[in-house]
Formats: sequence, C-alpha cells, structure tokens
Amino acid sequence: MAVPGIGGADDLIVVGELCVDLIIRLDGDIRFGQHEQLVHSTDLVLGSSSAITACGAAALGVRTAMASVRGDDEFGAFVAQELATRGVGTQQVRVEHGVPTGASTHLSRSDGDRAILTSMGTIGRTRAADVELDGARHLHVGSYFLQRDLWADAVDLFAAARARGMSTSLDGNFDPTEQWDCGILALLGHVDIFFANEQELRGVTGESSLTDAAASALERMPEGSRLVCKLGAEGALVHTRRAGRIETVRAETPVAPGSLVDTVGAGDSLAAGFIAAHLSGSTTPVALAVACGTASTRGAGGVGAQPDRATAEALASTVRIARG
Repeated sequence: MAVPGIGGADDLIVVGELCVDLIIRLDGDIRFGQHEQLVHSTDLVLGSSSAITACGAAALGVRTAMASVRGDDEFGAFVAQELATRGVGTQQVRVEHGVPTGASTHLSRSDGDRAILTSMGTIGRTRAADVELDGARHLHVGSYFLQRDLWADAVDLFAAARARGMSTSLDGNFDPTEQWDCGILALLGHVDIFFANEQELRGVTGESSLTDAAASALERMPEGSRLVCKLGAEGALVHTRRAGRIETVRAETPVAPGSLVDTVGAGDSLAAGFIAAHLSGSTTPVALAVACGTASTRGAGGVGAQPDRATAEALASTVRIARG
C-alpha cells in the first residue's frame, strides 16, 4: 500500500486508535449546577495520539499509513478524510458497523493544563490481524493502554516486525485505569524506541524517581534501544543503554514563532519528529522531535500546526543539546 500520490511502500505503519477531538478553550474550571459559561472557542479536529503521530510524520515527508478501526458514522468519515488530506494511507483502516467512532472532549485552559473526557466507541478495537507490515521500515504503536484488542498479540506483532528488519516504537500514553500493566513490560523487550512522560514512566516501572524508572525500563529493552522521556515545556531526555552504561541527551524547548494556542498532541508530534529523524539516520533525533512538539503548540489541536520538514529543521537548528 502507498500513501496517496506517492509511489512505493510505506516507511511507517502507525497502529492505534482513531477518534475526533472537540477542543474547548476556557479560563478557570468548569462549574456545575446548570451554570452557563462562555468559553474562548470550540474546535472539532482530528484526534487520537496515534493519528496525530501519523500525520506529523507524513507532514515531515515520511510515507505513512494507519492501521486502525473507525465507525460508519460522521465522525468516522471526518477522520478518514483528515488522514487522506494529510497524506496518511488509510487502506488498513477497518470500518466497524454499529459502533460509533471514538471521541474526546478536551477542556483546555490558558495555562496549558487540560482535562480529557473520552467515549471509547471504536477505540481499542484495532487487532494485530488488521496490520500489514510488508515493505515497511518502522512500526509504531500509540496509546498502548487503550489498545485492548491488541494486548494479547502485541509481543508477536513487534517480534514479527523486528524479524523483518524493521525498527519499532511504542508510546504508552496515560493508563485510564492507572494499573500500568496490560503486558507492557514484556513488550518492552521488543521495542527500539519507547516514548513516555515522567508520570507514565513511573507508573509503568513502579519506580518513584525518574532516574530509577528510566534505568528499569531500559533494562527490559534491547541493547542500544532509546527511552524518550517527554518533559513538556522543558523539552525531552533521551536515555540509551550501551554496554551496561546509560547515556543521556537532553534537548531544551526552542523559542518558536507565534504564541501558544494549546498543547494538545504536542507529545505525539514530538514522537513523529523523533521517528522521522530516526528513519533518516540522524544521530541526534531528539532535536527534530522537540522542534516538532514545540511547533505543534502554535495551532489548535494536535494537527493544526504540525510543521513540514524544512520548518521543523529550521527550528531544530535552534534546539540546545546537552550530553551527560
């Protein structure tokens, strides 16, 4: 399968959920008791951590396809059109009748904090059998803790990808149950790049400090694999274990043009930048990653301001890198 308008196989297969995001920007907190509140704006945009990563990679010139499930409804048609418009292949997107497409409502405050209310619908119904790996170079699974129909076969899927010579990455995102299990520790043994923020990393490993959590995750991952810790406005840390040592690279968030609109999907755009740079053979993929995450905050939703390759590389050239 090829991305529309581009010949050849896809470089990247993103496996995960599809949903819409309804983003409501407001000051302060929601008041119940039948109060009517005026908000700054409301936008309907493409949602899903996985889809945002796929669109971010496609914007950077990576031939990308989604393997997912959507409903046969207006939201499903909307996400399919958004993916196609943004250059993401949809031939591996299965339509499930009788189940609504997932939807998330983001209550986004001006200080960057937000609450997310999600109705699952088709979220979590993607199976390993929905995924075609032929010709791809990289497999990425997003929102692992939402992918309930994938959990049983996730290890086999990742092992199959690595057996084909593909690299792999995983973004757990937040676990709504806060159990932090679902087989993720066993899966890390087949993951080349693991994306997590500090809370997620502590949850997955059970460790109380970021240093111990990083070491615990890396012990389970293949030699030379990379753990990308997303630090929000502070940038990102990349930890790599080689020959019993952990090497760390820190990238600071650059100053981007424009003002912050919202942080929805910034970490997913960061993941897209890292994967794109990894596939290009970059020795410091975190610079492009942080640049993409930063740029995405200048537009509404996760895909509203994702940069193209030239824009991302220009911003990446200003990222400060520290090793230690």
